[in-house]
Amino acid sequence: MGRVIGTQDATPLEFWVWLEAGEAVQVDEAIVVETDSPNGPLKLFGMVDIVRARHQGSTFDSDVVEAERGLPVELSIAAHVKVTRLIPEYYYPPMPGDPVRTVEDEEFAQALFMDKMERKFPIGLSLSGKEVVYGNLDFLNGRKGAHMNISGVSGIATKTTYSTFLLHSLLHCGHLTDAKNTHAIIFNVKGEDLLFLDKASNAIALEDEALYAQMSLPAEPFDSVQFYVPPTESARGPIMPKVSSRKADEVTPYFWTVRDFCRQRLLRYLFSEGGEDASLLSALTYQVERKLLEAAEDAEKDGPGPGVLLPLGEGLAENDSPPPPTEVRDFPTLLRAMEAIASATSHSAGTVGAFMRRLYSAEDKVSYLIRDPADANATRHTINWRNKQVTVVSLSGLYEVGKSFVVGSVLQQIQAEKEATGSAEPLCFIVVDELNRYAPRDGWSPIRERLLEIAERGRSSGTILIGAQQTASEVERRIVANPAFRIVGRLDAAEAERAEYGFLPPTLRKRAAILTSGRMIVSQPDIPTPVPILFPMPAWATRADEQKLPSPALKLSRVRESEY
Repeated sequence: MGRVIGTQDATPLEFWVWLEAGEAVQVDEAIVVETDSPNGPLKLFGMVDIVRARHQGSTFDSDVVEAERGLPVELSIAAHVKVTRLIPEYYYPPMPGDPVRTVEDEEFAQALFMDKMERKFPIGLSLSGKEVVYGNLDFLNGRKGAHMNISGVSGIATKTTYSTFLLHSLLHCGHLTDAKNTHAIIFNVKGEDLLFLDKASNAIALEDEALYAQMSLPAEPFDSVQFYVPPTESARGPIMPKVSSRKADEVTPYFWTVRDFCRQRLLRYLFSEGGEDASLLSALTYQVERKLLEAAEDAEKDGPGPGVLLPLGEGLAENDSPPPPTEVRDFPTLLRAMEAIASATSHSAGTVGAFMRRLYSAEDKVSYLIRDPADANATRHTINWRNKQVTVVSLSGLYEVGKSFVVGSVLQQIQAEKEATGSAEPLCFIVVDELNRYAPRDGWSPIRERLLEIAERGRSSGTILIGAQQTASEVERRIVANPAFRIVGRLDAAEAERAEYGFLPPTLRKRAAILTSGRMIVSQPDIPTPVPILFPMPAWATRADEQKLPSPALKLSRVRESEY
């Protein structure tokens, strides 16, 4: 490829290489140089991060024109190399004139420490498309670290697409302890795009299929998926799914009964905004939750059912006789009961008023999510993430308070059920997009506290957070700092300069501002420098018109088989 140059300092951490004419070397190429050190033969592996060209022998900028007229200058192309690994680990610089060459296969794995990974999974390919880049599973499954965070501009960074690709890779990498019982929960916030993970795509090209084969991954859709969608907004009558792109029998509408709401203490997830009165409201919320929990526990003694018995009086002062309890089966009636409970506490009328104003403003937005199931089988509409490998919980069409309620309630359910098992295996991956909405840097919200708890303690219970957002600078610091894997797609130039992206060298920060779709920059603990990668198009449909339909011949053969 070239030789280490002597006109620039060469150190054990970086050096410059003069490129011979015609050498096709680009940024992100992996290279190796062998040199003799006082300790014996030494190999220095590195990644090219800068390639520059200049004229040797010229003095002025205008000499570029004079060169065409015969000025004696020579073209010099040089590459800057950032060292990633030394074998053996003896920090000694390469010597000027030492030959430098690109690496492939085993040496590529050595350059990025992938030969030291006992359990690994494909995270993409090098930008040349020649080599598979792996992630160390031990830094994701909780053995040495956990969690993953993805940042990037909406619509260009393909955060959701890449997160589903990573799930596909994890489930098929062959290194999960119990892959068949490993689960993934995806909160779908972008229309109905993720309701086709089980359908093959008609948009995938042969080149992308070849990339899947190169990574030893099947170019197939997910084969164990279930879809939960919101019910229609009518709180009465038949419970129908609110979906347009799939048949009603292919999805399950979800909701919570009043008893579920009380027993699981879900009231807190109707309060997602911070403010000066957040601490007072949270204290009142927990008091009301305790009363609702007591009512739910009493109702459980009488057998299964959707409702609870609560008094609906104007107040429950300490010396007053409570009015006869009423069976509460829907959210509007529950509001009256909560107002009575709140009024009987020691909180001021102003705090109670602020508490109830928030609840009454949310009534029309969540009453169809907390409802009377009538004659329906309420258990069927409970989100059971253990039924399939992948569970998609659609938030499409919900109001903001409804989205916050669903995300917070499901996260609490998952974490409680995982911790109850007392084991980290099998793993449960949770994909949450728009983290800045649920875990903002400023203010307080119960969902933020729930996500923070998963980020800090989730690895012990096998609860792995894959979070994504447009701007990491707007997310609670500990949530974006804890992940072992930090990934960026296209970034806004101003956002790329924020401290949250300090793991990116200056050259890669600039690169992040011009990344195209299908390209990401991945940082992981095992590799001392972030690595740009590419990944193939999804093998599953991402919208209704991408579904791959069976061929006419296949349809005919099925008809003939049915005749027999």
